[in-house]
Amino acid sequence: MLFAHLKRILKLDRLRLRGPNGARDEFLLAATAKNLRKMAKLLPMPVPAVAA
Repeated sequence: MLFAHLKRILKLDRLRLRGPNGARDEFLLAATAKNLRKMAKLLPMPVPAVAA
């Protein structure tokens, strides 16, 4: 599901960097972005402080 999500949601249908190292780097960046989005959904939203 992760690879399908990267292709569909993050528009990773074609790699833009050349060579195996470039493709690996681009995929790692996309996976990092996916993980950050997932973490952001799991963290609770901070409650704004009410001014007295």
